[in-house]
Parts: sequence; C-alpha cells; structure tokens
Amino acid sequence: MNFKVPRGTQDILPSESWKWQQVESIIREVCDMYRYKEIRTPIFEQTEVFLRTVGDTTDIVTKEMYTFTDRGNRSMTLRPEGTAPVVRSFVENKMFGYPDQPVKLYYQGPMFRYERQQAGRYRQFVQFGVEAIGSADPAIDVEVISLAMEVYKRAGLKDIKLVLNSLGDIESRNAHKNALVAHFTPSIGEFCKDCQSRLEKNPLRILDCKVDHKNPLMATAPSLTDYLNEESKTYFDQVKSYLDDVGIGYELDPNLVRGLDYYNHTAFEIMSTSDGFGAITTLCGGGRYNGLAEELGGPAAPGIGFGMSIERLLLAMDAEGKSFKQESELDVYIVTLDTPAHRKGFKLLNEFRSAGIRADMDYMDRKMKAQMKSADRFNAKLVIVIGEDEVNGNVVQLKNMGDGSQEQVSDENIIETIKEQLK
Repeated sequence: MNFKVPRGTQDILPSESWKWQQVESIIREVCDMYRYKEIRTPIFEQTEVFLRTVGDTTDIVTKEMYTFTDRGNRSMTLRPEGTAPVVRSFVENKMFGYPDQPVKLYYQGPMFRYERQQAGRYRQFVQFGVEAIGSADPAIDVEVISLAMEVYKRAGLKDIKLVLNSLGDIESRNAHKNALVAHFTPSIGEFCKDCQSRLEKNPLRILDCKVDHKNPLMATAPSLTDYLNEESKTYFDQVKSYLDDVGIGYELDPNLVRGLDYYNHTAFEIMSTSDGFGAITTLCGGGRYNGLAEELGGPAAPGIGFGMSIERLLLAMDAEGKSFKQESELDVYIVTLDTPAHRKGFKLLNEFRSAGIRADMDYMDRKMKAQMKSADRFNAKLVIVIGEDEVNGNVVQLKNMGDGSQEQVSDENIIETIKEQLK
C-alpha cells in the first residue's frame, strides 16, 4: 500500500527546512527588537472560540474549519487562524492586569483550513503573527505594520506594497451595512447562495466573495469610507499620518474588507508586486479588532495584529530571485580506514561535539574515496583521516579543505588545532 502526504499538506525536507529556519531567525530577531514576546497556544480550541470571533458567515467558519467531536462530546476545531486563540489566552490568563500595557505577543505555528490547494496555499500552513492588545493608540497600528514590513525587508524583498483601508467603528459599519443591503437586495438572486444568506447577516462579506467578485454590482457597491463618522475618520487620518512620519508608503483601497468579522478601524494587507508571483498577491493581512476581548469574556482591551504566511514569504523570495546564504554545514568530517580507526574516530567525534565543533563521520563502511566525497557534499571545512599508523601513533591527519594544506596533529592537541583553524 502506498502512503502519501495528505492532500493540501507538504513535507518540508532538509533541503528546504534550513530556509524556514532562516525566516524563523529573522522573525525572532525583529520581534525581540520591537519587544514582542512569544506565546504558544494549543493547535485546537473549543469551536465556539472561532464561531464567536471569526464570524459564522465567513468562508473560514462555513467551509474551511477542521472541526471534530472529542471523547467528551465537546466540539473542537483545529485553529484556522491565530488571533482568536491569543486573545482567548489574554483573557483567560488575565494579561489585562499586567503592569506594562499594551501586551505585545507573537506566535508562529501551523494553522488548518480546508481549502483548494494553490501555489503557496495549503490546508496545513505555517503562520507568523503578532498581537498588540490593550492600546487604542493609532501609533501602535503603525508599529505593527512596521514590524511586518521589517521582516520582509530583512528577507530581501523589495517588490511589495502596503494596501490600507478603514472599516470604521460599529456606528459607521451599521450605516454602511444598511447601504449595502439596499444596494444588493434588488439583484441578490444573481448572486451565489452564500451571498444570499449573507445579505441580512453580514452584507460586508458579500464584497469578499470569491464566486461573485466580477459581478458589476461589486464595483458600484457603496464604499465604507463614505460612511465613516468623524471619530473613525480622525483615527484613520492619524494612522496615515504616522505612516507618513516613518516613511512607509501605502495605497488606499476602499474595497479591502479582510476575511474575518472581528476587524474594525484599520485594515491592511501587504502584497507582492513581483512579476510571476501569481494571481493571489497577498502576503500578509491584519487590522484592528477592538471588542474581541469582550466577545471572549474579558474586559475592554483594544487590539491590533496581523497574520503572515511563511510559505508565501518564501514564494515571494523565489519570485524576486532572493535567497538565503546556506552556511557550511560541517566543521569537521572524520574519514576512517579500518575498524580500529573507526573506533578512534567515533571517540574523537563525541569529544569534538562536546567542544562545540560540528562534526560527522561515515557509518556505512565505505572506501576512503567515497568518504571524501561525503565531506565535499557536507561542505566540511576540515577533514581528519585516521588509519593504522594514526591509531598506533596517537595522531591524526588534518586537511584544510579551503587551501588544501595538511598536517599531522597529536590527539591531545587536535581540538585546540581545529578551533584555531576554524577561526
């Protein structure tokens, strides 16, 4: 029987996983610089966490969630996104009582959505995200955007753009909702069943429909920005001013609504503008979610955050011809010529590793030529050769693969000599 990786998932092999490690290193460095601390939440949550926050009319909830009933007859869901679990943890662990506010958190890990596989989109995907919870200052919105842009900058990306919109407060959204209902109602029969059900519940979701996005009524739909009250306009103007202050360019898109119901005020996406990246250009998306903590049983705690796909970041790097430099994987490779030499080599191997030297050796009883080829493939900086004479003389032959020089070194001095040459 042939077993294969589940549809919509992938194996990340060692030939690629080192690139992921480089991205993860960038993320840790940037988050540390911005003072965002890592949080790790469970891979599954009570289904109600997502129903109450993401929205029961969104594609994620209606079509894409992996939901199951556990042995206690409780409905559980593999997390489809990262914000709701983080805010749930914020409330449950009373982080709103921390002396330093806002609470700045970041997460990284697998998310799960049952959707059609496309380039850079999987049913299990890895998302990095940050959440700043506890402040309604528009400057923190720009800090969060700046952090995302800094990650892309350090990854070498240049062909990216920031797209911005305001979803307004509850008052603004209700006024816009009424206008959308009036706009779509006469022709709602032309739209898909999902849009028809969204008309009364959440007509804003119609604008995010993947089926009817080319319907002419989409282009003439009332713009949310026309219904922003003065408070919402002022907030959005401040966000734009802070972006101008720090030199982050942006485009305004009144049709940007994001796919989750908890967003309000600032909404943004970072997109790739590289030729050949593909039809789906979004790399990262986020926004403000005032009211989410209250929805999960906590006190008022306004928040702002984003989610970033690691798969799509790597795709964007490929599209721009960017690549990470893979460091030499090995300091020393030990070549042994017979059984006594193999025993000595194994002993030295463990001494090297204890001394912080990256080392390996052959375990396949191969000839010297084959072992030397392995040393080349592993980009070993140094090679140690051990034969009968070296065992009897308590020495080894040390070869520098960079300049080709070779010397005989005593066993007692080999670690010191290796470290000297590695400098």
